[in-house]
Amino acid sequence: MTNLNKHVLTIERIFNAPLDIVWKAWTEKEHIEKWFGPQGFTTRVDENDMRVGGRSKYVIIAPDGTEYPSVGVYIEIVDRSKIVTTDEFGEQHKEQMNTDLPKILSVTTEFEDLNTQTKLIITIEHPSEEDKEKHKAMGVKQGWNSSFEKLDELLQTINGKN
Repeated sequence: MTNLNKHVLTIERIFNAPLDIVWKAWTEKEHIEKWFGPQGFTTRVDENDMRVGGRSKYVIIAPDGTEYPSVGVYIEIVDRSKIVTTDEFGEQHKEQMNTDLPKILSVTTEFEDLNTQTKLIITIEHPSEEDKEKHKAMGVKQGWNSSFEKLDELLQTINGKN
């Protein structure tokens, strides 16, 4: 896949779980709350209306109880293949971080079936190079990779139940 937008960050990971299980963990509230957010943080899903035009609101909660909400709107959903959504840091998130955060982002998550494994590709499009650099400085890649460690653990648990 070639993306001509230079304001893009891409994160890839292969999980040792079939596509159906990864999709389930990625899209269902009860599973999202178990893995989304970096190690040591918890997540509360306040809204997850998974349909085109539907909204999402995830609140990542730091160990000290500080809440970091982000909201989005689903733009495209292709079952077990692709999710495109906007992502915007909520006002409370901006206040808690006490920094100039990136503007609204577009996040495309692609799921590739590798039989007993699933390749996940997240492409984050930023409106400007400045916003991309702000996001990188926040540790976006480290945060996703930390979340993926938690997701990996959850997938092994779910996979073991099937």
